[in-house]
Amino acid sequence: MTAQQRSGPIVWCGIIAATCALLFLLQQMLWLAIPFLFAIVLYYLLQPPMQRLIRMGMGHSSAALLVGGVFLLLLALLTLAGVYWNSAPSESWQDLLTRYLNGGLAFIRSSLRALENKFPLLHQIRLGRLINSRMSSFTETFVQKHLTDILVSVAASLPSLLLAPFLTFFFLRDGHTFKKFLARAVPNAFFEKSLFLLHEVDQTAHRYFQGLIKLTILDTAVLAFGLWAIGVSAPLMLGLIAALLAWVPYVGSIAGCVLVVTVASTDAPADPLVAYGAIGVFILVRLLDDFVFMPMTLGRSLHIHPLVAVLMIFMGGEMAGVVGLMLVLPLLGVVMVIGETLGRLITNPRLLARYRNARALRVRQASVDLLM
Repeated sequence: MTAQQRSGPIVWCGIIAATCALLFLLQQMLWLAIPFLFAIVLYYLLQPPMQRLIRMGMGHSSAALLVGGVFLLLLALLTLAGVYWNSAPSESWQDLLTRYLNGGLAFIRSSLRALENKFPLLHQIRLGRLINSRMSSFTETFVQKHLTDILVSVAASLPSLLLAPFLTFFFLRDGHTFKKFLARAVPNAFFEKSLFLLHEVDQTAHRYFQGLIKLTILDTAVLAFGLWAIGVSAPLMLGLIAALLAWVPYVGSIAGCVLVVTVASTDAPADPLVAYGAIGVFILVRLLDDFVFMPMTLGRSLHIHPLVAVLMIFMGGEMAGVVGLMLVLPLLGVVMVIGETLGRLITNPRLLARYRNARALRVRQASVDLLM
């Protein structure tokens, strides 16, 4: 029997309630949740080289300092390379955004005209004119009301991202000390099961985030190759951005597809086959994700039923927005491990008997001199 089958409805109600409570706290502490997420991803990315250095005989603190220093150096070099690469841009980012937006809208209009020519019913109901008017009003309203607020909120959240490397370093250096601190607070009767709990929580997060990193690399490589094959500009950057957006279930994939099609339609405004080819490449990568890449990387690392996963994704998006969409599945996986293990601890009669016997022995030992 699987772990889900062994867990009863009371345990699962507690798991879902605890996950929802944590999502609510994430919404209230968004300034800390985002750098904490990036810190966890970096921790599981840098943990394997640090463990290799430790096995080679280096001390724990020295290995964490060396790995963290090398990572910061590589990050600084990549930042400098990006700054010098775009030191003299041919156009400002506002003009670039406007050009790509106009290119995407022109592709939509041309596609609507082609549909109206092929299906006269669509021409009779004036589908193209209706959608054009809606798109025009949306773009004007979006730029006037929402774009400034989005840019201001993004600029305000950038300083908090500086916490990510700081948190990552202390996760690497003091993570094992924190585990020992938690283990010392556990009664002796539950010690073995508690060690198993800590190990399972760490392994659940480890499998999920390292699988997510591998999946991102595979998606970037395949999508960049496909976009390069059909002649889209900057295929590697587009592939990486689309793969990172795919971290957000459903919504991120749609946003990545819109981005890729917008760039493809702007690069070749006279050839809509390039944009259609970009759509085909993106759909092919999504299919490879579902049937090949995800079983190879994420696999069954979280052991969550698909129905529960879909419902929790909607709840995460409703309660904590984009961050909730990104964190709800690993958060549910960790809470599920904790809840199932605690359920087995609480309902195990032998462990409870050992705990009661240990308490009775400690009371008897402490009161020996009082009875003399």
